[in-house]
Amino acid sequence: MKEMTDTLTVAQGRAYLAIPGPSVVPDAVLRAMHRAAPNIYAGELIEMTAGIIPDLRRVARTRHHATIYIANGHGAWEAALSNVLAPGDRVLVPATGRFGIGWGEMATALGAEVEVLDFGQSSAMDMGRIAEALAADPGHAIKAVLAVHVDTSSSVRNDLAALRATLDAAGHPALLMADCIASLGCDRFEMDAWGVDVAVSASQKGLMVPPGLGFVFFNDRAAARRRALPRVSRYWDWAPRAEPQEFYQYFGGTAPTHHLFGLRAALDMIHAEGLEHVWARHARLARAIWAAAEVWGQDGPLRLNIADPGQRSAAVTALRLGAPHGTALRGWVERHLGLTLGVGLGMAPPGDPAWHGFFRLGHMGHVNGQMVLGMLGGIEAGLTALGIPHGRGAVEAAAAVIAGVEERAPPG
Repeated sequence: MKEMTDTLTVAQGRAYLAIPGPSVVPDAVLRAMHRAAPNIYAGELIEMTAGIIPDLRRVARTRHHATIYIANGHGAWEAALSNVLAPGDRVLVPATGRFGIGWGEMATALGAEVEVLDFGQSSAMDMGRIAEALAADPGHAIKAVLAVHVDTSSSVRNDLAALRATLDAAGHPALLMADCIASLGCDRFEMDAWGVDVAVSASQKGLMVPPGLGFVFFNDRAAARRRALPRVSRYWDWAPRAEPQEFYQYFGGTAPTHHLFGLRAALDMIHAEGLEHVWARHARLARAIWAAAEVWGQDGPLRLNIADPGQRSAAVTALRLGAPHGTALRGWVERHLGLTLGVGLGMAPPGDPAWHGFFRLGHMGHVNGQMVLGMLGGIEAGLTALGIPHGRGAVEAAAAVIAGVEERAPPG
């Protein structure tokens, strides 16, 4: 028998894509999409789509309008901005990572005047600084505040209810616009209860469908802003999509047929589980990951990017390992285990060697306890194989969280 060496890989079998989107697509969604093309003028597809809209509203926790775009999250960004901003309008962007910056850059490209409050990549928004920026705008030139609920690059989760309270305390009429692309169907998101006027999301994360669908939810305040604009791009205009007279108006043209079948299956799964349970499941799995990371960091360089657990997302975790360990770890687990971890997107400038010190874990959508424990075991194998110092007992700590031990009262 040929002697086994450390060059042997055990990557055969089903690979695990543990990046923060696209997320794992459930077999039920794949089966729903694996079918012949349907009629787009009558029948099943038309009837099914009418039921998708209210179920999307349920996930976003809104009674207001829900619209679908054939686009990724960037397309949803542009759709939302195009319906509420005219060239020269001012917007405020409190950024906590790459995606906040990116949404502001898109607003700039559309002709808006953008003020960025950059809070860095390791902490949430500072409501005091936002209040100061609003107070410095007594004429209410700022038309919208662009806030990312969960920034997928930094893994920070921002308090949108507190941001609405800050706007209200300032008496400022700016629209509160929220990017919940990474959070919808993972972290608790309450559009109406939190006073969000416009929310954007996409299909490839918590909604468990391949990339290709963007969603924009908006309330009556935002609809009034749309009506006041001199013009809106015919394709991006949300008015006919929200109240279509013909089926094609839901999508601005030909329907994204197979994505819709997949979305129907995914929404059925979410609502069968129950949204509150979906949120609780994500929260427990996230705590298991954090527990493991904290143990690894006790005797090594690994650190959670967001130190405060109250500011961490339950959908994605960004970690610091130091260059070149982050890239080395990602490469090892992919080659040897079939496990793909996320790159440290936006955590260092392009070409900066420090970029190789970061990696991210996606734990969103169709994910369960054994998947998370397997991922953590794979990371521990990589740390061991590469000789990267780390604390022992991380997987056991994660297993205790998943088992619910953390929630049990101590004896006596």
